[in-house]
Amino acid sequence: MNTSFFDAHAIRLVQAPMAGSQNHALAAAVFKAGGLGSIPAAMLNAEQLHKELTAFQGAISTAVQSRSAWGTLLPLNVNFFCHTPPEAQPHKEAAWRLKLHPAYQSHGIDPATVGSGPGRAPFSEESLALMGQFKPAVVSFHFGLPKHEWVQQLKACGIQIWSSATTVLEAQWLEQHGADAVIAQGLEAGGHRGMFLTDDLSTQVGTLSLLPQIVKAVTVPVIAAGGISSAAAVKAAQSLGASAVQVGTAFLTSHEATTSALHRQALMSERARHTALTNLFSGRPARGIVNKFMQDFGPLNPDVPDFPLATAAVAPLRTAAEAQGSGDYSPLWSGQNASDCEALPAADIAHKLLQAWSS
Repeated sequence: MNTSFFDAHAIRLVQAPMAGSQNHALAAAVFKAGGLGSIPAAMLNAEQLHKELTAFQGAISTAVQSRSAWGTLLPLNVNFFCHTPPEAQPHKEAAWRLKLHPAYQSHGIDPATVGSGPGRAPFSEESLALMGQFKPAVVSFHFGLPKHEWVQQLKACGIQIWSSATTVLEAQWLEQHGADAVIAQGLEAGGHRGMFLTDDLSTQVGTLSLLPQIVKAVTVPVIAAGGISSAAAVKAAQSLGASAVQVGTAFLTSHEATTSALHRQALMSERARHTALTNLFSGRPARGIVNKFMQDFGPLNPDVPDFPLATAAVAPLRTAAEAQGSGDYSPLWSGQNASDCEALPAADIAHKLLQAWSS
């Protein structure tokens, strides 16, 4: 498998795609600092994604020297979900809203006004066309890979295909199905688990246990993700065979992130010491800081509609609570180690982590 991308461009730091907490500005800042920025696409329609990609092009247009090594490729990772949308679940959604009725009542919300529908969309024909137009260096996926012909069409454009693995079996499956690199997502990681061959959470392990096993099991480059927010963690991943590290939580409090004030405060407080995997916000396990919603209804609840149908039920609660200055119903995504979060320019955070790799 061709790994020249890593050799030629020496990518050692990848900014994790973080839907709802970033846009092109963070990705551009990380690129200018010497890393690979990412744009999350799962919550964007085609028009919005086009605007983000165009804005990223504009933001890096002056970085001619850095850009030249990438040839015709856009120096960016665009991340998509590739789940299979579930069938409509009107009865399950209605039953879940009934359970949430006391919360709706306390926030002055009429349950009859609560909408429905998916909160995230998978990779599609429209996505494929956009990637062919912009040609990012990397297109990465969560929850496996899309259909084979789409993977091959992306690769034919010179685009590398990456995807998250949470187990050795998932990493091997990804390599067998065309992935050019595997992101080893440890249990510490914030946001959605990338698990796709099983929904058994007992299979999930920490980064420092998962990483060397995946490195041993596949021949493609392995990118370590989960709990990496310090120089020491970068060195540990490097010593265990990682080709690069992917960092998310440490960038959530950067100047360029769009993270809300409530979320930033939580990340930089003692509350961030307590995170849990929860399905309440989307229908799939994702790691966030424990709040009232998670305490009252979860963190894992079998009555929640399937991913991504769960999003609609909590949306009005989040809006109402945030209007009162509360994050009780907000998805406060965070990895298990937010202790290194600082309000700094993204370049400062990136430089610190990159220096650790080369020291």
